[in-house]
Amino acid sequence: MVTKIFLQNLNYWGPRVCSPLPFLDHARSFSLWSMKKDPDLESSLSRNRRWIINNQIKNIILRYPEQVAPVKFIQKKFKTLDLKGKALNWLKKYPCCFDVYLEGDKYYCQLTKRMMSLIEEEETVKDVQEPVLVERLTKLLMMSSNHRLNVMKLNELKRSFGFSDDYLIRIVPKHPKTFRIVNYSGRRSAMEIELLSWNPDLGVSAIESLGHSQGSEPQFSCTLPSTWVKSWERFCEFNATPYISPYLDTNHLVEGSKEMEKRIISLVHELLSLTLWKKLSIVKIGHFRREFGLPEKLNVLLLKHPGIFYVSNRYQIYTVLLREAYNGSELIDKDPLVVVKEKFGELMQEGLHEYNQRHRLMNLETKRKKGTMMGSSAKKKPRSSEISEQDDHEGNNLGGLLDPEERKRFYKVLFDDAAS
Repeated sequence: MVTKIFLQNLNYWGPRVCSPLPFLDHARSFSLWSMKKDPDLESSLSRNRRWIINNQIKNIILRYPEQVAPVKFIQKKFKTLDLKGKALNWLKKYPCCFDVYLEGDKYYCQLTKRMMSLIEEEETVKDVQEPVLVERLTKLLMMSSNHRLNVMKLNELKRSFGFSDDYLIRIVPKHPKTFRIVNYSGRRSAMEIELLSWNPDLGVSAIESLGHSQGSEPQFSCTLPSTWVKSWERFCEFNATPYISPYLDTNHLVEGSKEMEKRIISLVHELLSLTLWKKLSIVKIGHFRREFGLPEKLNVLLLKHPGIFYVSNRYQIYTVLLREAYNGSELIDKDPLVVVKEKFGELMQEGLHEYNQRHRLMNLETKRKKGTMMGSSAKKKPRSSEISEQDDHEGNNLGGLLDPEERKRFYKVLFDDAAS
């Protein structure tokens, strides 16, 4: 509160000026990303983190010849996965997903049979879901200003929308009356997907669809606790103005107006509704600023609407989630692709649990042996000392764990390993 008042006194919300105070810029940038933490939503992001990494490792292995990759090769990819430590240790934590073996003096990794079975199931779901993916791509193009999207930019978000790596080959050529690939400048980085025909049936947002089904005007919903009085007041004020569809032409809207803000919030809401996990990287959304007519400081605008969006900076990856899509930490409506991917997550957790249990037993066995050795050395003590300790040994056969310091070291080793 003191910091906020201080910043306001320095005309913080006015035009940016160079400040002689070194911490001011840091406080300013921090405030742009601040939002009260939601433990449940933070938990969902934490759970997805391991899944995302292992999914990327899975793709690395699948692309390697004969789908068997040297662990040394996976180690080289760790930097791109934003991981530290040894790849071998990470892979061994998930024995249900990755089969690691030693051949000669080199370690290799392949996917387990259960993992390959899930991959086959995922491919089957993708085939069945192809019409949905076509509609999803069409809606994205319909929201863009010129009905075109850069392929390289879209590739950064393709997995978020459920598109496969080969979607350009898998989807686009099958629908020549709907899509085409264009390159008006000739540069490879300028390749775009263009929409050829407008489908009015698809120009209906998730908010409008819900309003039609309920027989009411389209409006946003808010899932904040009733104790967030000021946020609720701001939300109700914002929601009182007419809804503006993200599929409407925006040429008549004035930049910086309340109508334009409403349209931008509607567009981000629709983008998140089209994703599998109802979340996206704010930085990656910002790459489409020109195509979707987004403001330069999108994060500032999203933070003004905590009733609709949740902004997190977990792992220093600024992510926006759709609050209404979650019940606690669980996604409410799950896409069939999400169901398959969650099976992968369950398999991953099963392997991690197995790994932790095995290491707990190993640690217990090590401590038991150490306790036995300490017990043997204790026999050499004087008779009086032996008698004084006899009751303790009869009541508790844990050997060296009777020593408080030894017990403290034991639990540190046990739980540090389990948490890693």
